[in-house]
Amino acid sequence: MDNDILKIKGGKPIQGTVSVHGAKNAVSKIMVAALLTEEPCVLHNVSWVVDTDLMMNLIPSLGGTAEKIGGRDVRITAKTLHGMDNQKFQEVVGKSRVPILLCGPLLARHGQALIPALGGCVIGDRPVDFHIAALKKLGAKVEERSDGIYFSAKKLHGAPIRLEYPSVGATEQVLLSATTADGITELSNAAIEPEILDLVEVLNKMGADITLNDRIYTIKGVKSLRGFDHTPIPDRLEVASWACLSAATNGKIFVENANPEHLRAFLEKFEEVGGEFRILDNGISFWRAGSKLKTTNIETDVYPEFATDWQQPFTVLLTLARGESHIHETVYENRFGHANSLNKMGASINLIKECRGTLCRFNNEHFHTAIINGGGKLHGEDIEVPDLRGGFSYVIAAAAADGISTIRNIKLLKRGYEDFVPKLQTLGVDMIS
Repeated sequence: MDNDILKIKGGKPIQGTVSVHGAKNAVSKIMVAALLTEEPCVLHNVSWVVDTDLMMNLIPSLGGTAEKIGGRDVRITAKTLHGMDNQKFQEVVGKSRVPILLCGPLLARHGQALIPALGGCVIGDRPVDFHIAALKKLGAKVEERSDGIYFSAKKLHGAPIRLEYPSVGATEQVLLSATTADGITELSNAAIEPEILDLVEVLNKMGADITLNDRIYTIKGVKSLRGFDHTPIPDRLEVASWACLSAATNGKIFVENANPEHLRAFLEKFEEVGGEFRILDNGISFWRAGSKLKTTNIETDVYPEFATDWQQPFTVLLTLARGESHIHETVYENRFGHANSLNKMGASINLIKECRGTLCRFNNEHFHTAIINGGGKLHGEDIEVPDLRGGFSYVIAAAAADGISTIRNIKLLKRGYEDFVPKLQTLGVDMIS
């Protein structure tokens, strides 16, 4: 089997057990936080996805050490910290959006930071404007260069900052940068995703002084931080993907380590569409409640609402539910890159520019609402992965479809799903060499 091609023969219930580990969107950010201190930091239950591997390789180029001390444990020590060497800089250009968050540690301990062009999935405009504006308010000087963005500051200082939108990345940037700044930073209209609260817990373990009231973080700068020992939350986004696979194929999947507290909005919609679940001490079991799935309408939004990363796998369920359903995407304007290929497989998804539900910032400007006429049968096709979550929606569709599907560019799935091919094999998905 080509390492970048997956062939799946669909049409049977998928059953078994999979495990999820440290959240993709928490682990790499906590690894960045470890660079704020000279003391050793230990991180447990790490998931080995692209961003984790990138940080493991990046930290030594910044003057620190990152070593595996067990199958899922990592120790990071950064007694010294400096800008990354040019070779490593070129290696990370365009591969991930995590490096922009290095500004906090580098400015605090090195006084300057050169950040490469950012990567990540092509799902819409994710500008660094919010990051730059926030860092300027904290006292950083910013210069855009041909090879990246150069930041400098003798010392950051606290300031009131209000985000135009509750951006996850910008919230993380302020938390990491203001923690050791002089004075108090009040960050309002901020993101409160579980992964961010996990980062806040780590920073407070390190000696930071961060409190949250509604969507306002109050960050009182401290002079120095200590090391930490921390186990990150499980990946709630991966959990939803496996749940959708179970319901789409009329199978049953137990997701070990799944935390229902982080999945409330998903579980509500999962039940509405005809899914069922049972919460156990060590995870959640998912299956389809009846013989047929039901229509429902979804509007994505920032936490605690329905996550944008849940809608692509969920789209497949709605293509199988007889009748009309709507998905209104309010987080990213280009999040339906998976629709064309699902239509090629027999779905009926029509994209429109108008909002369905709450009037959002994308109204009449972007194709951000999907009208799904479901109930038809999916069939195997040759398709190519457009982005991380869209790619997993193809895996779900292929497993539920009649015939054989060839899914290309599966390397993108490795950004968020550790060992996903072995997991599919464990669940009994028919994969053809």
